Amino acid sequence: MSEFTIYHNPRCSKSRNTLALLQEHGVDPEIVLYLETPPDIAEIRALLGKLGISPADLVRRGEADYKACGLSRDSTEEALLTAMAAHPKLIERPIVVRGDRAVLGRPPENVLELIS
Repeated sequence: MSEFTIYHNPRCSKSRNTLALLQEHGVDPEIVLYLETPPDIAEIRALLGKLGISPADLVRRGEADYKACGLSRDSTEEALLTAMAAHPKLIERPIVVRGDRAVLGRPPENVLELIS
């Protein structure tokens, strides 16, 4: 098992570029296809803790599901977490985890801080 995990969407160019960058640096991460196996609320909370951000910083506001779920900038953290667990497309991607730290691969070069 790898010490790195990437929450990956192969259809996303940022996600593909982040995975490629990891592999270029000799990292063979565990790949979680989070659209197929969505994280539950507890897992999203754990990721947020490792990222050091709030649910509002992780949600993709441009997705149709954001409006369909009735979300807004005033939505509670619980509402955002519930929506991201039910609609994983709302989760910003990719997320790379190493131990108790994580980064968003936006831009992909962000993952380099986990490698060094």
